[in-house]
Amino acid sequence: MSIPERAERLKAARRRAGFKTAAAAAAHFNWNRNTYSSNENGNAPYSYKMAKEYGAAFDVSPQWLYDGLGASDPDVPTPPPPARLSLVPVIGRVGADTEGRVLFASGQEAGDLVPLPPGGTDKAVALRIVGHSMRGVADEGGLIYFEDQRTPPTPDMFGHVVVVETLEGEVLVKRLLRGSRSGRYDLESVVGPVREDARIRWAAHITAIIPPHQARRILRSA
Repeated sequence: MSIPERAERLKAARRRAGFKTAAAAAAHFNWNRNTYSSNENGNAPYSYKMAKEYGAAFDVSPQWLYDGLGASDPDVPTPPPPARLSLVPVIGRVGADTEGRVLFASGQEAGDLVPLPPGGTDKAVALRIVGHSMRGVADEGGLIYFEDQRTPPTPDMFGHVVVVETLEGEVLVKRLLRGSRSGRYDLESVVGPVREDARIRWAAHITAIIPPHQARRILRSA
């Protein structure tokens, strides 16, 4: 049984016993305040010996407090299981040439998976960086996240490196600039020439860039 779940049961038992705060319970039973708070917030696990003391104080089973087994008072809720880590697909790779082309994977089902980035939604996807043409923005072996929502460019994207699809079907990672007229955009490479007056189907903000050493730790096979 995990330490966070054990701590949640202790907190639930304390609340059911009528103590609004950990400090109030510690003062009432003459427990060390810092030790009890650490036991309850999961920073320090408590022993079975302490589970028996806490169980007697809060009128719950020490077996239930310690490992979730045995009977517990019906008024004490069992804490929910920890949330499963959300994963998103690595749909392709980018940066192998100066154009910053995205080469899509042949099938997402067989591709790699990475954790959802902070603030990500169910539309989040990732690209793996290969080569050194994006040095200074993202290094080889790293990851680029974006929201695959397929919406037109917005003014807040100008001057930023974004993921775009051109009218010809190329998906690129480029700095988005205004073109010479409405509906046209200049696409600036990190390395290489500027593609002028391109027509774009959609553009997406990059939501996270993960450096290579961290990418190696979080990358998972499907």
